[in-house]
Amino acid sequence: MAGLYFEQFEVGQIFDHEVRRTVTEYDNMLFSALTYNPAPIHIDHDYAATTEFGKPLMNSIFTLGLVIGLTVQDTTFGTTVANLGMTETTFPVPVFSGDTIRARTDVKAIRDSKSRPTQGIVTFEHLGLNQRDEIVCRTLRGALMMRSPA
Repeated sequence: MAGLYFEQFEVGQIFDHEVRRTVTEYDNMLFSALTYNPAPIHIDHDYAATTEFGKPLMNSIFTLGLVIGLTVQDTTFGTTVANLGMTETTFPVPVFSGDTIRARTDVKAIRDSKSRPTQGIVTFEHLGLNQRDEIVCRTLRGALMMRSPA
């Protein structure tokens, strides 16, 4: 499915995204290595066993990227110009290897671009949920979106 154009979004519109993904230890190790994050809470099983979690946590930036990625197919695939920023990002529940993550999107605001007449700005609230329906990630994302071609 192609993404939606600016005019196709409505405030209050909710998307329960179909694609889900089970995260793995390999995802965590690779992402931490690629982003040069040597935090032992992500990559050292012996260290992580001594923490309150008892095992490595998934890198939260990986979780954020995955949650946004899970939303693209239904919302912005091929129709977004740029991400303008993420705000109010929280990770209320930790993610561990073996968790299955899904996403829900709520359109919070829509406005015309003041400097780009062929584009508009959509504010999305993205939620990442695990297999127990616990919110593991929440962010507000501003996206510069294309208007439909004339």
